[in-house]
Amino acid sequence: MRALVLSDTHLSAGTIDRLPEEVWDLADAADVVLHAGDVVDPALLDALAQRAVLHAVLGNNDHGLGGRLPERLEVDLDGTTVAVVHDSGPTAGRPDRLRRWFPAARVVVFGHSHDPLVEDHDGLLLVNPGSPTQRRRQPVHTVAWLEVGGGEARAEVVPVGPLALRSTGS
Repeated sequence: MRALVLSDTHLSAGTIDRLPEEVWDLADAADVVLHAGDVVDPALLDALAQRAVLHAVLGNNDHGLGGRLPERLEVDLDGTTVAVVHDSGPTAGRPDRLRRWFPAARVVVFGHSHDPLVEDHDGLLLVNPGSPTQRRRQPVHTVAWLEVGGGEARAEVVPVGPLALRSTGS
């Protein structure tokens, strides 16, 4: 099963067109979309849910979505437990903290920092997709692909948007 992993889109109803076109294409190709918060407006959730099964959590900028989104979520994707949270806390102690928060999870997806990350910590895969719209200190905007099945998981960060095209020479 393939999951498109997003976080920190920070798009209002009037700015959804700022999501890079390839992100919509990736959503169409995904079995499921996981959004790790800072959606900002429900219009983006509705648009993503029209393309794939959607699971999303509340971010610190999702002020109007408190009744619609949980702060933490665990889902079973093809036999693999995947947890989603917006803010994983400080970098120091992160793997142990996320293990305590989600003891059954094989994968934990998080956002908040806008810094993409894929790290395996003794069988716990940590995935931060970065942001497809606000790169901050990163050279390009990013999302992630997560592939799961039979308890196995692997992920990769995917550059998106015009800066990604320039950096790859495409």
